[in-house]
Amino acid sequence: MTLDIDSIDKLLHDGVRDKVYPGAVWAIGDATGTKANGAVGLLDPTEPDRPMRLDTIFDVASLTKVLAVWASIGTLVEDGKLQLNEPLGDFWPEVNGHPLGQATAHHLLTHTAGLPLRANLKNLYGSDAQDIRDGVLHEALRRPPGEAVEYTDRAALVLGYLAEYLSGQRLDQLAEKRIWHPLGMAETTFSPLPAGAASRCAPTEVNDATGLHLQGTAHDFSARLLGGVCGIAGTFSVLSDLAAFLRHMLDPAAAAERPGFGSSWVERSLQIHTGELTPERGLFWHPAPSTVPATDDIWVHYGFTGTGMWISPAKESWAILLTNKLYYTRDREPLTVVRNAFRNTAFR
Repeated sequence: MTLDIDSIDKLLHDGVRDKVYPGAVWAIGDATGTKANGAVGLLDPTEPDRPMRLDTIFDVASLTKVLAVWASIGTLVEDGKLQLNEPLGDFWPEVNGHPLGQATAHHLLTHTAGLPLRANLKNLYGSDAQDIRDGVLHEALRRPPGEAVEYTDRAALVLGYLAEYLSGQRLDQLAEKRIWHPLGMAETTFSPLPAGAASRCAPTEVNDATGLHLQGTAHDFSARLLGGVCGIAGTFSVLSDLAAFLRHMLDPAAAAERPGFGSSWVERSLQIHTGELTPERGLFWHPAPSTVPATDDIWVHYGFTGTGMWISPAKESWAILLTNKLYYTRDREPLTVVRNAFRNTAFR
């Protein structure tokens, strides 16, 4: 793999100039480590003396689904505590006798469980955490499991609840014990962050309640409603921690020696599990868009705040791009163009 660092640097600087994001950090590597990285732009465009840095902390948003939920579910599968194709109602009392009991963890991981698409938890169930949990786990399905691929944040929320039930631990405690600590991910944690760490965060969207950009507090409303810890979002991390996570995924020998999810879970997840249904899905990971041939075996997961991670077992490489594009806009298209160009260059 030949790295075109000049092209990446120009691409990301152009994104700063065009106000796609205030700043960005990136890295490309393989199972042995990071091969190249960089930082461009500013932490906050109103503070010209504070450049974006390699150790900037980001609200990684939906990367929580991979870093905490997918990884923790993998440990439970490999521990023999969870069978992916067993109906949830057969072993989980909370959903026994309710529509969700027909679905399986496999359905949830592939977004084929038929869950409702509505996401505003407070409007639906109020602000009490137990009422939200009961509402999510007991509501009627949108359609029978296995019928269609329909992305919904609820899949990660339900799997987070499931991981807590099977492990007897809160999701943040489980992820820290089984994933983040063993992999040396010392700066990966759920929000809210203490003041010192929050000052190093890339700010995201303006909080209507304060008129200030969120910094160190999860952008995702559901995560904030649930105290910062849930399967949907709420995790903050840094470039080096995410690189450690992806290195672990690419190194079967090391994975076999470390606690946490192993190579069998990675291999199982980075395969198409949706058959003839579209869009194609692995287990929480999905193939990169068709601008890269499917034979390239590149898998991706994005975060709404402007983050993204790619991994390719076939190319034995990974890539990370972290931005705070949400500082400017919710419009996804400008960042999508940058992401696709970055990915094509990173895996060339």
